[in-house]
Amino acid sequence: MTATAPAPGTAPAAAVPPGSSPWQLARRELRRRPAVRVSLAVVVLFVLMAVAAPWLGALGGWSPDEFDKSAIDPYLGGLPLGSFGGISPEHWLGVEPVTGRDLFARVVNGAQVSLLIAFTATFIVVLVGTAAGIAAGYFGGRTDAVLSRLMDLTMSFPSLIFMIAMLSVAKDVNRIVLMTSVIGLFGWPGVARVVRGQTLSLKHREYVDAARVSGSPPWRILTRDILPGVSGPVIAYTTLLIPGMISTEAALSYLGVGVRPPTPSWGQMIAESVAYYETDPMYFVIPSVFLFLAVLAFTLLGDALRDILDPRGGRT
Repeated sequence: MTATAPAPGTAPAAAVPPGSSPWQLARRELRRRPAVRVSLAVVVLFVLMAVAAPWLGALGGWSPDEFDKSAIDPYLGGLPLGSFGGISPEHWLGVEPVTGRDLFARVVNGAQVSLLIAFTATFIVVLVGTAAGIAAGYFGGRTDAVLSRLMDLTMSFPSLIFMIAMLSVAKDVNRIVLMTSVIGLFGWPGVARVVRGQTLSLKHREYVDAARVSGSPPWRILTRDILPGVSGPVIAYTTLLIPGMISTEAALSYLGVGVRPPTPSWGQMIAESVAYYETDPMYFVIPSVFLFLAVLAFTLLGDALRDILDPRGGRT
């Protein structure tokens, strides 16, 4: 007997056990893919490093703003003493040229700043985008027209130029709060469009019509019936937003309009290391590797979750 091949775009029966919830499928796929397991481990490591940054810096014996003049050579323009940028039992990742500040303390505290901005901006983007997308898709009519035009306007705006201009003229403000607000301001339309499309496909389902006929108020329908149906694509989209937010924060700090010294940031450290890439390459390599690993790990994890929780969106 000849086995029949599954229809295009459908998974084999063994691949998706009957009755499996999205989170059960996610756990199953995460266990099955070694690369995703490694990415998840790296993400957890970075999150723990950011949360425990003050204690990790104290464990290394140095604060991120503490100078160690004994670790640099004043006769060589302040270059670190020793090999590989001054790596030693006292300074686990070496020291900065000229200042002698400990790179390990600055890298872990830079992770705290970068991930704090990325997670907070992502939370704002997802919250605003989900609310706007559900409202536009469910209510339709004038509400949909106004919100859709606002999405188009925001997405067509030169956001990077506005961010640089806004952050350049703002002086005596909390830079972390300002960066989070500005980044979040321009990120929500992408989530809103995804949620709007999902809401349009859900609002005429039988269980939604039944809830509407039974007299359930719109707020209850949106929170009990529509929101759970769009949660899978939103979670997948959220994990793909985080690496972009990390890169945006690093880019703005690299350009000098982001986090200001002495607050450490990976982008800021990379910008400062450019002047020493020939004489002290480790100063450039270390923050660049941390930034690369964080973005790569979040991207791979987000791709896997998108394939699992939003397979139709992953194929488009």
